[in-house]
Amino acid sequence: MAYQSLEEINEFCREQKLPFWRAVLLDDMNERTVTEEESLSAMRGMWDAMLRASDSYDEKLSSGSGLVGGMGGKMEDYRKKGDTLCGDFVSRVIVQALQMGESNACMKRIVAAPTAGACGVIPAVLVPLYREGHINADKIIEALYVTAGIGQVIASRAFIAGAAGGCQAEIGTASSMAAGALVYLKGGDNEAIVHAAAMALKNLLGLVCDPVAGLVEVPCVKRNVIGAVNALSSADMALAGITSRIPPDQVIDAMREVGESMHVSLRETGEGGVANTPKAKEISERLGK
Repeated sequence: MAYQSLEEINEFCREQKLPFWRAVLLDDMNERTVTEEESLSAMRGMWDAMLRASDSYDEKLSSGSGLVGGMGGKMEDYRKKGDTLCGDFVSRVIVQALQMGESNACMKRIVAAPTAGACGVIPAVLVPLYREGHINADKIIEALYVTAGIGQVIASRAFIAGAAGGCQAEIGTASSMAAGALVYLKGGDNEAIVHAAAMALKNLLGLVCDPVAGLVEVPCVKRNVIGAVNALSSADMALAGITSRIPPDQVIDAMREVGESMHVSLRETGEGGVANTPKAKEISERLGK
């Protein structure tokens, strides 16, 4: 992508009087040498894949390791009782995050957003809004361009892979992308979009990548939940007029610094964190046999 910073995107938007999403669309058209309709068609394909992944969730399936499966179904049953601490909408978000993460672990078709391990965060906040009829498909597509712009800048200035920067680079980035999309969908301006993204990423700085037995299952699936809920709270703060005291691009740079400082055992090697607990070692040994 031509843009190397969120401020650069917003500066272009100010000069051209454009919404954030359209600046990203124009960049995609230029970068890939495609028409506007071709770009929009590709993004619609991403959205359709997210919806299909949501529809195809099967609570009876478990991953090959047996570590995950059925959690999305249990959460949905609990939500339907109408007595959750989080309320119905946030509970729907939790359900969706679990279901998408489990579908990934069960080798079903998902959308890496920005990675497979973080595939549940963005759908978790967008699918419930869409299903409940609050947002139409065209607005969702526009919001996905917002997520793409934020994600591309983070990938350019830092990283989006757990092996490079820990889980902050995966769930943190996904949460940042989702927060920006939510602000756009709720009518926030371009500045609010990037401040929501910054707050979401800042909240998850230092999150390590410590997959048990090296699988993208534990604690990965449940971390999609915290990424989604964090996006909601960050978006609401930005919509209330709260800003990140640290400029958004500097937050991204800080994430890179933290990631580079992480010991290798905390960067997807399965050697540190919860992956190094007695129970995790027991699981690894069992699966190794």
